[in-house]
Formats: sequence, C-alpha cells, structure tokens
Amino acid sequence: MALAETMSGFRESRWFKLVWIVPVVLVGLFLLVLAARGIRASDGGQSFLRSFPGASQLPSFAPVGFPAWLAWQHGLNAFFLLFIIRSGWLVRTTKRPDAYWTRNNSGLIKTPGQPVRISLNLWMHISIDTLWLINGALFYVLIFSTGQWTRIIPTRWDVFPNAISAGLQYASLNWPAENGWVNYNALQVLSYFLVVFIAAPLALVTGIRMSPGLAARFKPIDRVFPLPVARAIHFPVMVFFVAFIVVHVTLVLATGAINNLNHMYAVNNGYSWAGFWIFAASIVLMVAAWIGAKPIVLRSIAGNFGRVGR
Repeated sequence: MALAETMSGFRESRWFKLVWIVPVVLVGLFLLVLAARGIRASDGGQSFLRSFPGASQLPSFAPVGFPAWLAWQHGLNAFFLLFIIRSGWLVRTTKRPDAYWTRNNSGLIKTPGQPVRISLNLWMHISIDTLWLINGALFYVLIFSTGQWTRIIPTRWDVFPNAISAGLQYASLNWPAENGWVNYNALQVLSYFLVVFIAAPLALVTGIRMSPGLAARFKPIDRVFPLPVARAIHFPVMVFFVAFIVVHVTLVLATGAINNLNHMYAVNNGYSWAGFWIFAASIVLMVAAWIGAKPIVLRSIAGNFGRVGR
C-alpha cells in the first residue's frame, strides 16, 4: 500500500516526465549522429564539406586574439547571467516571497506617484539586470571601437552554408577544427550574433515592458506591444540563454578545454594552465555568491536602497 502510494505520488510529480523524456532525447541524439555520419560519408556530403569547411573568411582588418577587457567582460557576463536566471526563475515560481522591497522616493531621483512594492527576488533580478545592462553597453562600445565586432557579426553570405557544415561536423562527432584565437567557425559566429544582438536586446526590451514601476507608463503602446506579449517572449528568451550556456560550456570543455580557457580567461594562445585556474577561481566565486545570496543577505543589501519588509 505504501509502495503504491509512493509510486502514485512520483507519477504526479514533475520528475516523472524524465522517465520517458531522457530516453527519447538519447534515442533522438543517437539517430542524429547516425544521420550526420551517413551524410558525411556520401559523395554529396564530402563535396559540400570541401566547398564549405565550416568557417567564413574574416575581413582583412579583423583583429587576431582577444584583448584583456574582453576576458573581463566575459567573466562578468557569466556571473551576472547566473544570478539573472536564478532570480528570474524564483520570481516565476515563488508564490509567497520572503520579503518585499519598496523604493525610497526621497533621493536625487524622484518620480511621481506611490512607489511600487516588489518582491525581494524581483528586486535582485532588476538590480543584476542593471549591472548586466551597464556591462553590455560597455561591451557594445568596445567591440565597435576595436574591430572585435568582425568576429561575431557575419560579413559574408557563405556564413550560412558554412554554419550548416559546422553543425554537420558537430552532429557527426567529428568536430570542426578549432582556431578561435583567429576565427570562430560559422555556427559560432551566428550563435554569438544571435545572443548579443537579438536575444539580449529582446530580454532587455521585454523586461522593461514588464517592470512594475514602468508598466503603467507604457499604456499608450499597449496596442503595438501589449504586456502579455512581453511576458510570452521574456521567459522563452531565458530558456534560450540556459540552453545556449549549457551547449557553450559543454563544447568549450569538449573541444580543447585548456586552449579554450586560455583564450577566454588568460587571453593567450599558448598551452598553459593559467586559463584553467582563472576559470576555476571564477567558479568558486560564483558558487560562494550563490550560497551567500540568501534572503537575510539580500535584505541587508536591498535595505540600503529602499525599505524592506513583509
């Protein structure tokens, strides 16, 4: 009887879906690998790979390597995104917040009307979003003033067949040659372009549209950009970021972890452990911040910028 009740409860839980989702995904991935290998082995597949090896040529003025500011930007972006996703998920799933935050209206910036009370999780989400926005604005300025934009913005139409080629090589588990210090493969270029210039602005615009303190001010644009549309876009964008991070980190570690981490964290193209140790230190920092971001700590920080209470 107890066993039957336990099984019944398990079937009703959200984890029961994994019983059939995981095997289906694994079978699907296995079939994808077989199909990709079959295409690569065919005469047409071989001809396509010779014509489009997977990377599109960069402009002659494109820089080689990565500057130190880009490594800092990358590390900060990873840190901010971790807590944006965490706080966003808590905002979506928490029914009874531990505390609420209300903005003080006595500082240098005053706005008319009664300040809106928001949950502490939403305060954290908006606060980290603001830091992420500042970091992103600086990133835009720097990539366009240094030529780094050429590495993530497609400049040739052959980037699309080359992206298909790179995807085919990844899917067949015979991965394209990695030379990220000089040039990303075409699939990476399109992915980074999508993240930086489409997904990030979408997250920002929909987030601002949903902001409790600003939503009422956007009433005039309800017809062209209603609040339900913003909500319908915002969450899938978060899911996209999670999926991108999982794939990105997996490929970074699987396609030459030491070399890739040197590029991203130690800004060198040599074989050393510097990038790994910087990466490891950043992971320790993120784990410590994750553990430390408890309601009592958030209350203390948020209390410096407004009123915190039940």
